[in-house]
Amino acid sequence: MHLDLPLPVKSAAIRGFLALPRPALRAFAGKPVVIDGNTLDLEVQAALRMMALTREPEFGHGPIATARAHTVASGRAVGGNQPIGSVRPIDAGGIPARLYIPRADSDALLVYIHGGGWIVGDLDSHDATCRVLAEKAGVRVLSLDYRLAPEHPFPAAYDDCMTAYRWVVANAAELGADPTRLAVGGDSAGGNLAAAVALQAAEEGLPLAFQLLIYPATDPKAGTESHRLFDAGFFLTRAAMDRASDDYVPTPAQRTHPRHAVIDATVPAGLAPAYVCTAGFDPLRDEGEAYADKLAAAGVEVEYECFTGQIHGFANWTGAGRSGPAAVARLAEVLKAGLAVTA
Repeated sequence: MHLDLPLPVKSAAIRGFLALPRPALRAFAGKPVVIDGNTLDLEVQAALRMMALTREPEFGHGPIATARAHTVASGRAVGGNQPIGSVRPIDAGGIPARLYIPRADSDALLVYIHGGGWIVGDLDSHDATCRVLAEKAGVRVLSLDYRLAPEHPFPAAYDDCMTAYRWVVANAAELGADPTRLAVGGDSAGGNLAAAVALQAAEEGLPLAFQLLIYPATDPKAGTESHRLFDAGFFLTRAAMDRASDDYVPTPAQRTHPRHAVIDATVPAGLAPAYVCTAGFDPLRDEGEAYADKLAAAGVEVEYECFTGQIHGFANWTGAGRSGPAAVARLAEVLKAGLAVTA
């Protein structure tokens, strides 16, 4: 039976569990899991087993309101209480947003677009991720609260993100940002939206210095080998992906639109340099790598990295265990270099 513990208790339990010595975690997790040449991270394997034993609801499962509440609660539980210089709400051209200002501040700014299959997730579900990226990279982060499906299907989320990005460019001074040091980034569905914003920004000649694409959804055909290998048992399931796709793009003809199926988009001249990362045990692994390859073939400066032992969603694990926080620290390092932050 699912254990619906109070958030502070649940968060402390997860942190304590993952802080156990490795031999204890191995005894609990069982034999190493090796698929497609990659070995599942021990902490991840133990967490997945714990989630199965406690019957933790699967990502995106249940009525939409329940799924959204669970996404926020889970993000807070594994995110921890991360320090930040200051936080304030922003109206980004009619799109609700939240500005994170690190203690070691700079005039570089990342526009962050949260994941959640275009149907769940919000400013709170990814609050810890944004705090860590801001603090460790020394970059201001503007997180966007775009409209979600099924209430608002495609292209509502993309339109909101594009509206907000145009506003950021026009109002960079209000945000304490240099318009020549702007980045766009996001995870999963947010990575898809960030990639689409970057493509459109290049089309319109808007300034953009860097893309941070974290296990992005790029190919709605979902026919890769990693989709076959990891469609169940590794957090992101085929059922969740099908639901997200049906809710966000209910009209099949729109699933090939280049601002959704970014793998099939024309790469415009002047597209910003990109960092694309994937997780080794993620259904989206292969399509993320394929998008990096597509950009590189078009002459875009791109760095690709696979966190081979991780699963989809690792960017939210900033406050539990060791491997998740280390991976997010690596993302912050990449962001810092991408926007040439020297402090």
